[in-house]
This record gives sequence, structure tokens and C-alpha cells, in this order.
Amino acid sequence: MPGAALHTINIAQDKAYSAVSFGRPTGDWAARLAGQSDMLRHGLMLRERFVGFAGGLPVLLDDARLGAIGVSGGSETQDLACAEAALAVLATAWCRNAAALPG
Repeated sequence: MPGAALHTINIAQDKAYSAVSFGRPTGDWAARLAGQSDMLRHGLMLRERFVGFAGGLPVLLDDARLGAIGVSGGSETQDLACAEAALAVLATAWCRNAAALPG
């Protein structure tokens, strides 16, 4: 993103890593951990490369993890919107290519 700080590159990579590692969007963690113990919440947040805020989305196909998208440099809302747009483009491309396959 124009004007984004250089460290946002690593944050985007870590968002993708977190999303693919757990198979869930990074923005889901606040709600998921809300009722858990302080030890669990703090322990998870201290894990290297773990990101628990929006902008990371897993790329799934029939529940198989293919990879992930990580976006950083804007607000959480902007990062999530960009990641969702990228995922939609991937889904469209996948459907278009799958339709062209024989069989």
C-alpha cells in the first residue's frame, strides 16, 4: 500500500502464516479467545508469527488448506477488504479454470 511502513511486509506474511496454520481468518481470534483463560490468550499472542487481528485469510478448497492471503498496511477493515477481494479473484479464477478442465 503506498506510504505503508516497511514492517507491514512481515506483518502481511505473518497474517498469511497464521491463517494457513490454523485454517481460519486471523480476524476471528478475538471472539474465539474471549471466553478463554488469560494464560491461553497471552500464550497464543506471544507465539512467534501469530497474528490475531484482521487481514489474513486461508485459501481453502474442499476443506483442504492450499495457502493463505495476508494483507497489511491499512486499517484492519482495509486489510480485510483487500484480502477478501483477493480471495474472490482466486475463487473466480479457480471456477473459470475448473470449468475448462476435461471431464
